[in-house]
Amino acid sequence: MAKKKTIKQSDIIDAYMDHVLMHDHKPKSVYAFAKDNNFDEQKFYEFFASFEALEQSIFKIFFENAQTALEKSDDYKNFDTRNKLLSFYFTFFEILTANRSYVVHAIDNDKNQLKSLKKLSKLKKHFTNYIEFLDIKSIDLKQEQLEKIQNRSIKESMWLQLLLTIKFWLDDTSASFEKTDIYIEKSVNSSFDLMDTTPLQSLIDFGKFIYKEKIQTR
Repeated sequence: MAKKKTIKQSDIIDAYMDHVLMHDHKPKSVYAFAKDNNFDEQKFYEFFASFEALEQSIFKIFFENAQTALEKSDDYKNFDTRNKLLSFYFTFFEILTANRSYVVHAIDNDKNQLKSLKKLSKLKKHFTNYIEFLDIKSIDLKQEQLEKIQNRSIKESMWLQLLLTIKFWLDDTSASFEKTDIYIEKSVNSSFDLMDTTPLQSLIDFGKFIYKEKIQTR
């Protein structure tokens, strides 16, 4: 009998992603998954309570990898808030693209949208914390309760924007997903212009882009 191997959290995640892509479904049980990959079932539960918790952690780790890469950049540290968020988007979507087959399987192939959103729950928590940390400036309402509502609204709207960008990227058929890069730049810039109460040209430009990509191509 082969000796059970020592396994790390990243090894379990890699093995899980490989399994769902090779078999087009999750493992039948943690026991079977552990046995197929020659490690003790107990080791799985040291890191994850279930396959659902593992799936949620995958997208959280994608976020953490993007954040780690950005924090190593001296340029990023000196960027203003708008360019920090743009840098995050471009880095995060590079990581998603490197794992596109799994992301498509986990999100786009799941017809139950609520279930798909649950897989992104840990990502949402980390992303909205990141938005709060960026301290995006908006209209000064000069009233604490209104400021709290506005800040919550900013985090939720930024989360919705990220979801819409993921959806655009999943549908993008352009080479190297170059249209997603354009979408990111225009949508982030439009959001900041709107919060600065100067939407004008960037919003019009973004609207023209969406019209061309989503309406004229039908």
